[in-house]
Amino acid sequence: MKKIENKIITITFIMILFLIFLMNLIIKDSEISIVERRRLAQFPEITIENLFNGDFIEKFEDYTVDQIPGRNLFRNIKSLWSINVLKQKDSNKIFEKDGALYKMEYPLNEANVKKNSEKIKKIYDKYLLGKNLYFSIIPDKNYYLKNDDHLLLDYKKIEQIMKENLINFEYINIYDELKLEDYYRTDIHWKQENLIKVANKISINMGQDEISNINYEKENVGKFYGTYYGQIAKKIEPDDMYILTNNTIKESITYNYETKKENKVYDIKESNDKYDIYLSGATPLITINNPKAKNNNELLIFRDSFGSSIAPLLIENYKTITLIDLRYISSNILEEYIEFDNQDILFLYSSLILNQNVLK
Repeated sequence: MKKIENKIITITFIMILFLIFLMNLIIKDSEISIVERRRLAQFPEITIENLFNGDFIEKFEDYTVDQIPGRNLFRNIKSLWSINVLKQKDSNKIFEKDGALYKMEYPLNEANVKKNSEKIKKIYDKYLLGKNLYFSIIPDKNYYLKNDDHLLLDYKKIEQIMKENLINFEYINIYDELKLEDYYRTDIHWKQENLIKVANKISINMGQDEISNINYEKENVGKFYGTYYGQIAKKIEPDDMYILTNNTIKESITYNYETKKENKVYDIKESNDKYDIYLSGATPLITINNPKAKNNNELLIFRDSFGSSIAPLLIENYKTITLIDLRYISSNILEEYIEFDNQDILFLYSSLILNQNVLK
């Protein structure tokens, strides 16, 4: 009887694998996961070199995981099982509290924070001696969770490491300018309509005019389902997404060095990531030109994705703002695109990025 059961289990397993194989052959590979808001791995190129160095096998494993039929269904089942059956506090480190979603970002990787500060220091040594230098840390929304038993980053330690290594920079502390309600409930990012007080503090500390007395129109651009929404099987109400605009922002033009195209500050089009409405999303290098500028001031912002939504609020005080994302461009080639002169320099990074080794 035992042997028959084992045979049935074995045959069933083989049939499932064969069925998945057939479905993979029939169903066209997806390029983008709307739910996960990322590009999916594609079938890797077969060469003699990558077959022997193991690169093909590694990429093929990523491909099979990303392109498995019913991937989102399996992910939802796993999430439901973890939370509703096993009664775990989180699924894939994502947890829900008071109608909002969070991701555990623990533990603090001090080595990564130090590496990132040292990379910034190298940029200073190569390009920025004698410049007006500032840096600010954007706390992830977990910082504002009160009486929570999930493990959190050591935010004081992040500040300490950055200050110790960036002694020639003025630190602009924005922690007290934010609160939990300033972040999207289903995403990591902050809400642009709540950032005037943050932009104002940054602007004043850089010796520029106040932002708080500038008039903005608040425009609703639809529902926002953030990056955590599709990663956990819980029904969470999405946020309304807004943009802040005025004549200066409307008339300003961006130039994307990657696409070599000009665009508006707000790129209102359908995207797998609605947050891409701000400066057309992730890109290595983009410049905002303000034709209504009252001066010739320039600002360079070394930033992550959080910088896309706050940069438009700083346009009023500058003729040109250039945003550099060191996750996608090496600091060694910046002089090919940027003439470092008499600009204000702001390094604006989230605690999430500083905790990872992603800056080039």
